[in-house]
Amino acid sequence: MSHCVFALASHPDDIEFMMGGTLLLLKERGCELHTMNLANGNCGTTEYSSEEIIAIRRSEARNAASFLEAEFHESLVNDLEIFYTDELIRKVTTIIRRVKPDIMLVQSPEDYMEDHMTAARIAVTAAFCRGMPNYHSIPSVDPTMQDVVIYHALPYGLQDGLRRVINAEFYVDITPVIENKERMLAFHQSQKRWLDESQGLDSYLKTMREMSAEVGRMSGLGYAFAEGWRRHSHLGFSAPDSDPLRALLGAG
Repeated sequence: MSHCVFALASHPDDIEFMMGGTLLLLKERGCELHTMNLANGNCGTTEYSSEEIIAIRRSEARNAASFLEAEFHESLVNDLEIFYTDELIRKVTTIIRRVKPDIMLVQSPEDYMEDHMTAARIAVTAAFCRGMPNYHSIPSVDPTMQDVVIYHALPYGLQDGLRRVINAEFYVDITPVIENKERMLAFHQSQKRWLDESQGLDSYLKTMREMSAEVGRMSGLGYAFAEGWRRHSHLGFSAPDSDPLRALLGAG
């Protein structure tokens, strides 16, 4: 069975940073891949206008999606405007109904940034509404009834907003694809400069490798590099024992 995987996060580069290795492995398993950033990245700069950085980051995200061989879906709002609103949930529901994923990869409900956490909430609610005939998406799309299993990535920094460590339910060994994960993240050149300046990172790509290595250590399984996942409740989404990500990747 071929699986359809929808990775939905907040900003351009969030998918590549915390989910990229898993997506590369899923590509190797023959999955159909889709990516979407809710926000367009307009605040991630100290040197460009809003219009300029939106165009730059859209191009970077499209190039990363092309490298992944994923279908790219356009952003819907500006940075820091990801709010849990009726309109935005209905718009995301339309995308989910069109894509018809049976696996969704979304951000952690605990994170250091509100955009990340709200994007996760919106993704979950929109997926929950996918099969409700009386829930009218924007634009209107017929409901879809397939099971979908939602997995939450670990937060950036591996801690919540109160600095508590967030542990995964299971871990995916991304060691075989770490070089390609770095290549995919490297498309986001504008963010390397921005994060080095705004968050004091010595190196954007080095930070990704260090975080992936730390997740490998957290696994206790001897993985040199890993990504961690937590499965969302099955209620309203899928059969209780449905766990396709672990079945596909043999995660520990």
